[in-house]
Amino acid sequence: MMIAANIISMTILFAVPLLLVAMGGMFSEHSGVINIALEGMMIIGALFACFTLQGLDQSGFGPAHPQLSMFIAILVAGVTGMIFSLLLGFAAINLKADQTIGGTALNQFAPAFAVVMTWAIQGQGLTTIFIPNWVRITRDTFGLAPVDGPSFWNNLIFKYFYLTTPVAIVLFIAAYIVMYKTRFGLRLRACGEHPQAADSVGINVYKMRYIGVLISGVLGGIGGMAYIIPSVSSWNFEVGVSGAGFLALAVMIFGQWKPFRIFLAAVFFALFKSLANIASSIPFLADLGWTQNMYNMIPFIASMIILAFTSKKSRAPKAEGIPYDKGSR
Repeated sequence: MMIAANIISMTILFAVPLLLVAMGGMFSEHSGVINIALEGMMIIGALFACFTLQGLDQSGFGPAHPQLSMFIAILVAGVTGMIFSLLLGFAAINLKADQTIGGTALNQFAPAFAVVMTWAIQGQGLTTIFIPNWVRITRDTFGLAPVDGPSFWNNLIFKYFYLTTPVAIVLFIAAYIVMYKTRFGLRLRACGEHPQAADSVGINVYKMRYIGVLISGVLGGIGGMAYIIPSVSSWNFEVGVSGAGFLALAVMIFGQWKPFRIFLAAVFFALFKSLANIASSIPFLADLGWTQNMYNMIPFIASMIILAFTSKKSRAPKAEGIPYDKGSR
């Protein structure tokens, strides 16, 4: 039972950033802009969220108000991710540049920028940012007494419980409602399917595409924070976010650009990653003698196999990646 609790809690932990970032890509691509730069948005959001938490910790405000500080850091991650996404929006929408190349360039820029920023703030060669130990939600957060010894429910709920989890749930529900139950969502999807038709009924395609890209920046930035903060007590930004943004792209495609399918895909990939981390504690997996690196390969291998079989059935927005020219019909 304890192993099951650990698997479930760790799966949720890993699914949250994949879900957030993949939903960000969904908004951008439904507007008609391919967002390869999700990896870079994650790095930028996580970087400034870590700086924020570090500053709040040093000021004493963080330890005194841990969850309020986490909420502030989430806002900072979203805002900085959104600002970074403006670069993609300007290149893809205003300059009509190749969106794949533009996104790749931003992914190359983000880790270099993160290293420069960490050097500037912490000193040359210091690219590791330490994450305060008060960021996790514990039993004490709710005024509950500590539990003696192992507990199924304690492990399930509180072992990997961070504010990013309930925020991700709220954003997931909001994303579905916005995309499929509002006039805005209908207009956004129209711009990704047939922008000329959308323009003919008075929809500002440029504006809608910018909004789609900005939303992807917000979700990508928060997703970057959700990936780094719960994982370790410190993070070296020389490694970026270790390819999590590209895995989120696979989740988005596997999820057919639809919120509920993206959620299921995120859980699927997160389950494999959680097994990689706790395989040694599961008897039949430990007996296989596989190293952790082999288990870490499984999500990527699974994504390639699944996408190979499902890519022909995938139906991306028709106008994604095509710069909009108001004069063309």
